[in-house]
Order: sequence, then structure tokens, then C-alpha cells
Amino acid sequence: MARLVVNPGFVVGALDRRLFGSFVEHMGRCVYTGIYEPGHPSAAPDGFRQDVLELVRELGVTAVRYPGGNFVSNYQWEDGVGPKEQRPRRLDLAWRAIEPNQFGTDEFVAWSRKAEIEPIWAVNLGTGGIRDAVNLLQYCNLPAGTAPAGTTLADQRAANGSPEPHGIRIWCLGNEMDGPWQIGHKTAEEYARLAEETANAMRRVEPGLELVVCGSSNANMPTFGEWERVVLERTYDLVDHISLHAYYEPRDGDRAGFLAASEEMDRMISSIVATADHVKALKRSDKQLTLSFDEWNVWYQQNFPGELGLDIREVGPLIEDTYTVDDAVVVGSLLITLLRHADRVKIACLAQLVNVIGPIRTEPGGRAWRQSIFHPFALTARYAGPTVLQTVVSGGPTIDTAAFGRIPALWSTATYDERTGELTVFVVNRSENDKIDLEIPVAGDVIRHLALYDEDSSAVNTADDPDRVQPRAVDGTEVVDGICRATLPPASWHLIQLST
Repeated sequence: MARLVVNPGFVVGALDRRLFGSFVEHMGRCVYTGIYEPGHPSAAPDGFRQDVLELVRELGVTAVRYPGGNFVSNYQWEDGVGPKEQRPRRLDLAWRAIEPNQFGTDEFVAWSRKAEIEPIWAVNLGTGGIRDAVNLLQYCNLPAGTAPAGTTLADQRAANGSPEPHGIRIWCLGNEMDGPWQIGHKTAEEYARLAEETANAMRRVEPGLELVVCGSSNANMPTFGEWERVVLERTYDLVDHISLHAYYEPRDGDRAGFLAASEEMDRMISSIVATADHVKALKRSDKQLTLSFDEWNVWYQQNFPGELGLDIREVGPLIEDTYTVDDAVVVGSLLITLLRHADRVKIACLAQLVNVIGPIRTEPGGRAWRQSIFHPFALTARYAGPTVLQTVVSGGPTIDTAAFGRIPALWSTATYDERTGELTVFVVNRSENDKIDLEIPVAGDVIRHLALYDEDSSAVNTADDPDRVQPRAVDGTEVVDGICRATLPPASWHLIQLST
């Protein structure tokens, strides 16, 4: 018997709803035939697929990072504004596809308003630089006209059909700039200097922006840790967040290690927090830097040939992974990890939103459906309360993994809503084979117990069978004599909501 103890007095931190963000990049079919498809039966006159918009709202996404990703490091934002018939076709060097530029800055802002999400913008610090970033900021955020601060770029936005400023608050200073695959790849020193000067210039346009500086591309980079130190020593006083990126997949058939991928994310976050706090100490600063985990997901990278393995082509399918039950359980455990660090992780973006390793899939001209990973994300976004609490598990089993050694089988967090008295426990049984009986001391009643698991851990959703994998209500979970008792099957994700 495992025992999970949680108390509203032991707080991790306030939950920033931007933790439930996502990511739209001009890559594969994320934009074209994903969120944007003029002529689709569900499309409005603006070309936005309404079936996809409905699923995005159901998913509970709060913010979306755009336009990349690797794409941004060779993107000329001017190509994507103005009359569509005058926009150029360009070769995107990141994914070697012909970018038609029929969807750009103004279209994404209009789409984000309809999707009821906050836009997060990345600027080109690969082939671009300070001037490009400042010009884009002026185009997006300054008022048009002559007073009080109109500029030609703001007037251009108004002429293009957006008279009111877009008001974008969060800006990413480039993307994965330590990656050799990145167009305009830089050393830590080169990037730090450019990011410092770009941040300085952008704050002269609008001092109150939130700025995200690039961290390492992933924890396996030779630059990991040292890159963050060098960059933050230059930019600490100018930025608000540092970015983290990580993707997870089974390695060498190690299912146990894959189910425990949350350990890897947890350790990565702790390492970046330690580095940021080291720089804070060096600078004798009172400021606490927070984290933007603005790319994360399950991605079967072993199936991707790499950018140079792609032929130059029109936009088409790319890394459209089909997700299993196990993948959904892992995504649920990664969400738990982000919540466990809610005091320092303030933004997170599931990458990507549609088709490209996305929770939503579409057919060109046809159907849209939910992938298995859609469900733990949507339920966490819907039911997570405003305050994240510590959980302590005792008496539970452990599991052995090649990647992380012996670790607890249970991985958990909880949130509390003081207004309603609702306590929501999120917990994953990471064991491949063993069920776990769980008890939670609580004075209250069970509101709902929803779980995601299946005897066939490889089951998937398809256009023809879109509901093969979905959450199920669990019977038999109840509170007796102040103890909530539940049974967690192997490889399963759970949401247990209680009144207190």
C-alpha cells in the first residue's frame, strides 16, 4: 500500500496558466492544412479551420509560441505581411520546404484571438538581428498615426488591416542558438552579446516586455550548463526567463526508462535553476529568473532523417508521429513535472500543436481528431487549481531503470483551489507490470477519478477510430474514515479530484 500525503499549507507556488502553452511553427503541416486551410469545409473566410479551433479550445491551450523553432532563424517577417498575392515564395532553410507566406504575423495574431490564446513571439537572431527584432516589435506593438508614438511600421500594420496594436508581451530572443543545425548558429559568447544588445534595443521600444533568452537546445548538448552561465552573465538583468527544450522517446527498447522520462525533465529543470541562481549570486541580485520550457513532448526522433535528408519540396507531412497509450502516460507525467516546479517554470509549450508531433491531427480537406496525448493535457489544463502543493509518497514500490537507476514507481503532484476547496491530485504509476493500491488521507469526498491506461499500451487514435484511446471514469474510488483509496493499474495516468 502506498500513501500520498498532501496539505494546503505546503505550497510549491502559484500556477501560471501559461504552463499550458503550445507551439506553432512553419514546419510540415502545422500551419498549412493544420490551423489554416482556405477551402476546407469548416474554414471561415479567413481560412482558419474551425474544427481545429474547437479542438484547440477544448485542449485548454493558453499561449502559443510562433513562428519557430528552427524556422525563425532564416525567416524574414516582412515576407508574411501585406497583400497575399504580393508575398514571395521562399526556400525555408530549416526544413527545406517552399514557404508560400500566405500565413504570417497578422494572420497568426487574428488566429490567436479566435483561439483565445496569448501569442508568444520569437525573433530571428540567426540570419537576422537587432534591427529585424526592433522593426517587428514596432510593427506589432506601436500605435498607428502621428500621436503619440506612431511610426511608418505601425502605419504599415494599420494599412494591412490591423489598425490596433497587436500588444504582444512575450518575446523569445532567437531559438536553439547553440545547435549546429541552427541557421546562424553561434557560440555562447556570440549569442550572449547579440541577445544582450537585442534586449536593450527592444526595451527602448517597450520597457515592460517579457523576454526569454535561449538556453541550451537540450540537456545532452556539450554546451549544457556552461552555455546558460555565459549567456546569463550577460543578460540576467535584461531578461525574465531562460528557455529549455527537451523531447523524449523510448531508447533501445527500454520501456521502463521511457515511462520514467519525467526523471530526466525533473533533473534538467533543477540544473537550470541552479545555474540561474549561481549567476544571481555572482551578480548580488535580488531578481529571481524563471524558466520557459517552450518546447517539450514525446518525439520519435529516431524516425527522422534529419534536415539534410529532406528533399526540397512544397509544404507537406513531416514528423507526424502517431501517439500510443504509453506516450499519453509519459506526457501526463511530464505535465506533473512542470507543475512540481511551478515556482520557477512559468511558461511551457507542448511542441507542436497540430500534425507535427501534435495532440491534434488533421486530414487535408478532411477530418480532425484528438491524439492520445491530447487527453492528459486537456484534463490537467481544465482541472488544475491555482496553487500547486507538495506531495509526499511513502510505502510505495520502486522500479529499476537503465537510465535513472532505482526510482519510485509513483510520480505525483497536487493543486488546491481555496475558493472551492477542491484538491486535485495528479499521479502516474510508472511501473510496467504492477498495479498500486493508493491511499490519500483527506477530509472530504471524491468528485471524480479519471484515468488513462489500456491493456494494449500501443493503442492509438486514428481518423477512422478517433476515440480508441480516451480517459475513463474509475469506479470504486471513495473516501472512508478520512482515507481516499484508489487502485492504479500499471503504466497509467490519473486525476483524482476531492472536495475538502
